[in-house]
Amino acid sequence: MEFDALYAGRAAFGGVAPGEKMIPWDIGEPQRAVVELARAGGFTGKVLDAGCGLGENAIMLADQGYEVTGVDGSPSAIEQAGQRASAHGVPVRFLVADATELHGVGTGFDTVLDSGLYHCLDAGQRSAYAAALHRVCRPGATLHLFCFAESMPSGTPITQEALVSKDDLRTRLGRHWRILDITEAVFATSFTHELLARMGEAGALDTGPAREPGEVQVDAQGRVLTPMSYVRALRK
Repeated sequence: MEFDALYAGRAAFGGVAPGEKMIPWDIGEPQRAVVELARAGGFTGKVLDAGCGLGENAIMLADQGYEVTGVDGSPSAIEQAGQRASAHGVPVRFLVADATELHGVGTGFDTVLDSGLYHCLDAGQRSAYAAALHRVCRPGATLHLFCFAESMPSGTPITQEALVSKDDLRTRLGRHWRILDITEAVFATSFTHELLARMGEAGALDTGPAREPGEVQVDAQGRVLTPMSYVRALRK
């Protein structure tokens, strides 16, 4: 997927009307799982939001007083994230950076948030990413990583290649990070049942129809929910 083209509105998913900008993971607010993590005291010190996208999670954390750096490979996403931070009146340092290298982002981070970046990387990139995070974080830093779980139901536009196994997480991350636990979480998307139906009609779903009615769950706003794996780890 060409992420910058999607963020800039130059590309769209099949079934999305021309001119209808739709970023599946942009719900216009921070993910509830990240909000709850912050409420539970999961963030300390300097925070790195890796793959920050349009910045909603980073803005929420900055609003709570954290020193936040958000990085993304998409210049368009970073530009829009900066605009959103300005609109909220909070200071966030947003940078364009390759997550597998993280050059120029600084060092000494105490907490890392990965809210859906890891599953966008291939095997080699995941290993390089884990090493890059290790390099920019202080010893004992905490990593909070959310990625697509293997329990993803059919009928969603998530390819099999994007689903992450626990073995993959232990193998790729475990070289540089001590995994404390891997648990289940849920993220909201901007997909709806109606949009999924349109995508199916347009031939944009390659995962097949849902096996049972209601298998694809939605929240109170009608947004499709996706199962995620939540990884909590410490820098070795």
